[in-house]
Amino acid sequence: MSAPEECGALTSRSSLYLCAVSVALAEPEGLWSLEYVTPPDRTKPGRRPRRGWQQTRAELTDVLIPLLVDPDAASAAETLQRRLAAMDPAVRHRSIHLIVRGLSLENEARARALARCLVRTGRSAESVCVGLALLTRLGEPEDVPCLETLGLLRDLVHPVIRALDSIDRRAAARIHLRNEAAKPELRRLLGALGAGDDAAVRERLVALPRTIGPEDARRAAEASELVRLLELDEAVAGSSGRAGTPHVRTSELVAQAAWLLFQMTCVRDSTPEILAYREAVRAYESLARGAARHLTPTLDHYALLLSAAQELAGGAGALHDWGGSGRREAAVAELVAVLDRPEWRTVVDRDGQGRPGGVRRRAEWARRVRRQLAHRPAATAEGLRIEVAERDPLEPGPVEARIVVDGRPLVPAVFGRGPVHGPEWLLDSGRLRATEEPREVELAEAYCSEGCCGALYVTIRRDGGEVVWSDWRCPPPPLSALHVREIPELRFDAAAYDAEIRRAENDHTWTWPARKAARLIVAGLRDRPELLTRWGMELSWAGTAFSDLDQIVLSLRYAGEDGSPTYRMWCIQEDGTPPEDRAADALRRLASEDPRTYGA
Repeated sequence: MSAPEECGALTSRSSLYLCAVSVALAEPEGLWSLEYVTPPDRTKPGRRPRRGWQQTRAELTDVLIPLLVDPDAASAAETLQRRLAAMDPAVRHRSIHLIVRGLSLENEARARALARCLVRTGRSAESVCVGLALLTRLGEPEDVPCLETLGLLRDLVHPVIRALDSIDRRAAARIHLRNEAAKPELRRLLGALGAGDDAAVRERLVALPRTIGPEDARRAAEASELVRLLELDEAVAGSSGRAGTPHVRTSELVAQAAWLLFQMTCVRDSTPEILAYREAVRAYESLARGAARHLTPTLDHYALLLSAAQELAGGAGALHDWGGSGRREAAVAELVAVLDRPEWRTVVDRDGQGRPGGVRRRAEWARRVRRQLAHRPAATAEGLRIEVAERDPLEPGPVEARIVVDGRPLVPAVFGRGPVHGPEWLLDSGRLRATEEPREVELAEAYCSEGCCGALYVTIRRDGGEVVWSDWRCPPPPLSALHVREIPELRFDAAAYDAEIRRAENDHTWTWPARKAARLIVAGLRDRPELLTRWGMELSWAGTAFSDLDQIVLSLRYAGEDGSPTYRMWCIQEDGTPPEDRAADALRRLASEDPRTYGA
């Protein structure tokens, strides 16, 4: 049964779909309005205690399995609605999605017919969400109009987006932007998209401020068809023979594309959005070609192109399907070729001298990262490679000791819930060294915390002439075709492994003065633990402040009056003295003064 035929199954005045249709007729581009439609009755909280995940999955699965093969979709939908209404407490939307995702579908055609009936006749959010979850797996282009209409209802926005993501990414992105319409810059872009005017879309896309978050950046790129716009400009430039003379709008679009891609790679608060951006490969290739043709040498442009090259060299962007024919390496080479032009090389030298702190730090970062890229092996090199990656200080993130295996970043592929730990944790401590005694090492922790979403552990051991990484422990990665569901045992040549770990441990070229001083303080405390134990303290962590990379921060933990953990933050500001001297001064102070008396 096709989607249009199933529209005849609409029988209930109170279906959520009819509510959404009323909203669409009343205010096609607006938000939910009580003036035009009465919201559906919400399920009242029950008295039964919350059930556990296993029980919830078992109960919902028992309800769904026979109905998914029922030849009478309308009758099955009505039965399901009654049974869902009887479940106390009601099943949460996210749980419905996860449970339906794991079901084995014996007859996809009948399951699809049930899904279409549910999204059109469902009177509760739970029943509609079952239909949406099924369409996430079974939906077809003809389902898009119905889903877009349901997306007008606030309670269904996220389930609708999940379903549309598997059918029509652009439609999903538009609904996301509409849900974020309180942000004026996104509302203006949405208006241009609705008008179908490429020129207006380009103008609004370029005007997006750099304050929008990673998901908004991805959705804006998807909704506006960023890659198509870049390729259109490329075609126009090629046909007109314009090369080397930047067109103002084209150069602005290329620069904005570079920033949107950069924002998608942020790992501070979530899984990198770049993994969800299906057009990433073409976008990076278009960026490389557009940069060579249109961008002028500025520090901002230099930093954005350098960030793109850094990401493709060892970041999550490398996980996309690049075709295995050297396309990724070619994109990196094209970006680096632009950065190596004489007029571009002078940018980081000129802007790093006598300029304000933020500009100086950004120029220093650019010089460091460019040196790292110049000395890294080919992206296809086999074996283990540790690459310390520092993000552009204009939009800082954690410093990562990226683990690259056979040219591909390991942690985002198998974990995807937070960044890999920094060099202080993995390298300075010697945790990655292989010994005869197996040792479990935490490679990464979820951005929220291990107690919330887990961490990634591996056991490292030496086995004759090989080093083995095995016995992985981590939660399932997020839903993505780019993530590895089963982590294999990894074996490395022991001599090559030891050499790489020694190289990484002794490579400090990525550091800046404040970070180097912090590492020296940690090394001093490792050698002289009595400096803190005499005060009843221990080091929680040490590094530099996110908001000021020239400020050293030490977090010192001790027992409070009631015995609970208490923390003292000790901040040491950059004063121009060598890192070795600042570290020595800090250690001398710890030897003579109780840190509780220090100013923050």
